[in-house]
Amino acid sequence: MSYFYVLLTILLTVYGQIAIKWQVLKAGSMPEDAAEKVKFLFHLVLHPWVLSAFLAAFLASVTWMAAMTKLQLSHAYPFMSLAFVLVILLSNLFFGEPINAYKLIGVLVVMAGLAIGSQG
Repeated sequence: MSYFYVLLTILLTVYGQIAIKWQVLKAGSMPEDAAEKVKFLFHLVLHPWVLSAFLAAFLASVTWMAAMTKLQLSHAYPFMSLAFVLVILLSNLFFGEPINAYKLIGVLVVMAGLAIGSQG
């Protein structure tokens, strides 16, 4: 069950990142004027999808606490690097962000690090 909590933490974290990026893209560029920036960000913060991302971040913290009751931090935390991998893949899928050779190598290094770091 502990690994299920880690998985939920990862998925909730990734959901939040994707939802916020989606809404930021829909909102457009941030204005230059300071007052307009505040208005722009306030509008974003109150958007239901952004609020759901904040809720996901809170729930990710709760599921992480649940995982920490059974797992050592030094063992569980490397799994959080999977969020990096999922965000790269999903940002390509949903937003057309490129996956270049550097990102691909980075993903492979992260995966190797996860395999090594989660041992023991």
